[in-house]
Amino acid sequence: MNKPWDEEFEVWRNSFLEIQAKDIEFSNLSKAWMQKAVDNKFSYQFDWMGVPIIQMPGDLVIFQEIVWKTRPDLIIETGVARGGSLIFWASMQTLCGIDGKVLGVDIDIRDHAKRAISGSQFNQQIQLLQGSSTDLDVFDEVKKFASPFKRIMVVLDSNHTHEHVLDELKLYADLVSPGCMLLVLDTVIDDLNVDLDRPWGPGASPKSAVIEHMKSRQGLFKNLPEFENRATLTVAPNGYWLRL
Repeated sequence: MNKPWDEEFEVWRNSFLEIQAKDIEFSNLSKAWMQKAVDNKFSYQFDWMGVPIIQMPGDLVIFQEIVWKTRPDLIIETGVARGGSLIFWASMQTLCGIDGKVLGVDIDIRDHAKRAISGSQFNQQIQLLQGSSTDLDVFDEVKKFASPFKRIMVVLDSNHTHEHVLDELKLYADLVSPGCMLLVLDTVIDDLNVDLDRPWGPGASPKSAVIEHMKSRQGLFKNLPEFENRATLTVAPNGYWLRL
């Protein structure tokens, strides 16, 4: 990873993280706050460059660190929603001086998302592909698009059921380049009281899928808990993975 600071600063900063990790009261307050944030749709209250992004602010700061450090020239995200995340990734590439592309895959790309992306200054940088991320024909299109790129990052943020995320991991994890990141979002579902009408929940979520999948990928991926620990109020506990 590309580190713009000296090792002494990193040791100094990590000492604060170690203190924080031992603070049980801080941890419990953070978990309680996160539940309230989800209950109050906190993450729905933010835009990125005028477009709804539906992410936690702390995660966004960590996301930009990852782009800066790992320099992905292609970022693949499953799940488009309002389009804000795709614009975020493209803007981060541009700010970091990366000549790259962003590919968004979704089974149903809504007109409002298409308009937001086409009206963005990054519209030439963002490519959309409509179809289920786990459909093999769609995945073949993803692989063809990805083939010229050298440093590929993958973000999984579509259907949050255990089965769907596990199927995505079986396909997309191998696209991640060594030294780049795989992000599995909304793993926090496993730690929350969630809407029982949803087809996902504790024990059947993105987190349960990534835990199952990574049992067979030891030596290929490394979990980086320092990212989630620094974000604290994160949608991705156990969701930050480095390809070795």
